[in-house]
Amino acid sequence: MIYTIVLLPLAASIIAGLFRESIGHKGAMGVTTTSVVVSAFLSLYTFYVMAFKDQAQPAFTHYLYTWIETGDLSVRFGVMVNKLTATMLLVVTSVSACVHVYSIGYMAHDPHRARFFSYLSLFTFTMLALVTAPNLLQMFLGWEGVGLASYLLIGFWFKKPSANAASMKAFIVNRVADLGLLLAIFTVFWTFGSLEYADIFAQVQNLHTEYFNFLGFDIHLLSLVAMLLFIGAMGKSAQLGFHTWLPDAMEGPTPVSALIHAATMVTAGVFLVARMSPLFEFSPSVLEIVTWVGGLTAIFAATIGMTQHDIKRVIAYSTCSQLGYMFFACGIGAYPAAIFHLTTHAFFKALLFLGAGSVIHGISDEQDMRKMGGLKFALPVTYFIMLIGSLALMGIPPFAGFFSKDLILESAFMSQTHSGMWMYILGTAAAFMTAFYSARVFYLTFYGKNRGEEDVYKHAHESGLVMLAPMFVLVVGAVLSGWVLYDMGNLDWWKGALFIADYHTGLANAHDIAWQWKYLPLAIVLFGGFMGTVFYLWKTDLPVKVSSALGVIYTFVYRKWMVDELYHGIFVCGVKCLAHKFHKIGDVMIIDGLLVNGCAKAANLSGLIARRLQTGYVFHYAFAVVLGVCLFVTWLLF
Repeated sequence: MIYTIVLLPLAASIIAGLFRESIGHKGAMGVTTTSVVVSAFLSLYTFYVMAFKDQAQPAFTHYLYTWIETGDLSVRFGVMVNKLTATMLLVVTSVSACVHVYSIGYMAHDPHRARFFSYLSLFTFTMLALVTAPNLLQMFLGWEGVGLASYLLIGFWFKKPSANAASMKAFIVNRVADLGLLLAIFTVFWTFGSLEYADIFAQVQNLHTEYFNFLGFDIHLLSLVAMLLFIGAMGKSAQLGFHTWLPDAMEGPTPVSALIHAATMVTAGVFLVARMSPLFEFSPSVLEIVTWVGGLTAIFAATIGMTQHDIKRVIAYSTCSQLGYMFFACGIGAYPAAIFHLTTHAFFKALLFLGAGSVIHGISDEQDMRKMGGLKFALPVTYFIMLIGSLALMGIPPFAGFFSKDLILESAFMSQTHSGMWMYILGTAAAFMTAFYSARVFYLTFYGKNRGEEDVYKHAHESGLVMLAPMFVLVVGAVLSGWVLYDMGNLDWWKGALFIADYHTGLANAHDIAWQWKYLPLAIVLFGGFMGTVFYLWKTDLPVKVSSALGVIYTFVYRKWMVDELYHGIFVCGVKCLAHKFHKIGDVMIIDGLLVNGCAKAANLSGLIARRLQTGYVFHYAFAVVLGVCLFVTWLLF
């Protein structure tokens, strides 16, 4: 059944892509959507039998065939299924199924929608291949497939220069990070002699004291592997330093944003760290880095989210921030809390993206919130959906985000470490900002007076049932997943799929946290929502006054901390300058000047010299013949 779940989207993608002229747009949409919906129901059943059934299905690994057999390297294709796999299957296929159904309405007038659906199914297949892989090499194939499919989807509207630039940016940034993952795979094989997860995990404890010398430095072997793996995870999950591709990816159609930024591509990095938890737990120095990168990403992205005007970009930076929560949860050893938050976040973040798409669809593709307002009555169902999604993102009980986010903060506080306490502080501060920008999006979109074109406002309309129905499925997830999956936050629930070393006690002690520290983040969130209400509902002149008062600080944050400009100055301009130097020295001076033109000048000079010998006088030629005969005879005699 697992193979059916994985391969159905691939088969549908091939049929829709290669035979779209024969089956038409409706046929392509039908075959891809049906295949992913079937995969979603099969994934739900798999999750049920592994997580909730009285006699739960134990974890298993099954191989189809041996792909590579050479020397000590043996790589087999197959699947590795445990509770972590089952959880990811459920998340990926359920959100993907909702996105497929939603896209039938959203892309109804696009002339290339058959190709779009083919890409969506391809994206789903590559993510499923990634999470079911039993070894690092098969995982890497899925990893790179996700990168390829994201490039195709972000740049789907290829006639837009901005979409082409965004797809290239996403592809290149991820390829830079993927170099770290590739080096990690090489190092793993060199260290463990195998790429199979089972073989790696079996040897970790015996190798955790191993070092090797490089240029006079003793390097901890497992820490090197963990750091390289984390570099790959940072790129795919848009962590600080590798985050710049994510907001630009909003150039793709809105369903793409929901799929990439909710349940698939950006969660791959968190999944990788969780899957390799036995290795990371024996690399405490790397986990410290994971912790701080996650915490700084959470606060960094949240500050930017408070200043952006594009509704999709605000939600994109929100995704970046929430991924930071997941990573610092992994860093403090709370892997179950991280995956719990990954799961709940997938539902309410996909809901927010699709809700934003419904708003954009209803007001003639407008994305700037400064040109919205007063849409509460024009889009009543979307209003309700966005309200549920916003409350879940803010972490207001009883919605799903409250359970998972607060478990992460409680684990950080109870870890009793310096880093853990800082993560509690940063996470609480980011929660305030999350509540503030969530309220900002909600009020700017649905309340106040219309700030856009009057004609657009008059024709604003609610989305059709084919777009609303999948959003209500996600509403159920945003409301109930925190309750239904609450036990996911306990290590015992995972039955060995995740590993936590004895020195990480934060998650185990999270439920013993004092009540004031337990509910402080909730109080901060309510205060953040209240401040958002004051700024964008009651005192709507305050945002302009505050931004003007902050001056250069506001501009700095609005310009995304100038990271894009910094990268442009260092990397883009640096590469251009280097290329210019290579052009001047290597191309103009050496290749053109010395080799091409130099050879031509040498031939010309030799011709000038040889021409002086060709005088046209017979006695000169006769003298040359006699001289040559004399030299030849002399050579023969002596």
